[in-house]
Amino acid sequence: MAKQNVVLKLWNSLSGKPGGKWLFSRIICQKAPYFSSISPRFEQMAPGRVEISIRNKRAVHNHIGTVHAIAMCNMAELAGGTMTDISIPPSHRWIPKGMQVQYLAKAQTDLRAVAVLPQVSEWTAAQELITPVDIIDSHGTVVMHADINMWVTAKKSADS
Repeated sequence: MAKQNVVLKLWNSLSGKPGGKWLFSRIICQKAPYFSSISPRFEQMAPGRVEISIRNKRAVHNHIGTVHAIAMCNMAELAGGTMTDISIPPSHRWIPKGMQVQYLAKAQTDLRAVAVLPQVSEWTAAQELITPVDIIDSHGTVVMHADINMWVTAKKSADS
């Protein structure tokens, strides 16, 4: 049996406990501190899908009182990166190469970021993986869509 990804293992041990999702989210933000600027909360996590949420609060607002575009980009990168991390084989690693975004509507409510892994037939060669992420408001409207270009390669033997 393949060893379980450390992030997924931590999620599985904490998410069902009282305060566990909050604690998991804080631990992830300690590892990657910039994401704490949006106070994310991981809601769902499984290989192939990650969902996080943020509250609509002043700290993430722009000058017109809606959720700032960069806060939504942070959500997309956090959801897409975490989803990629727990979905690729343990023999591989990833790094984001770029992100294309479309702002589709004003973000005026709490938001959810949903990242879903596209079908991958095999993980043998280095490859670019386009990871789609939708940012969805409380009414179910997609307010932003991002396609994140992830570069996935086999780990060097020293990384394993």
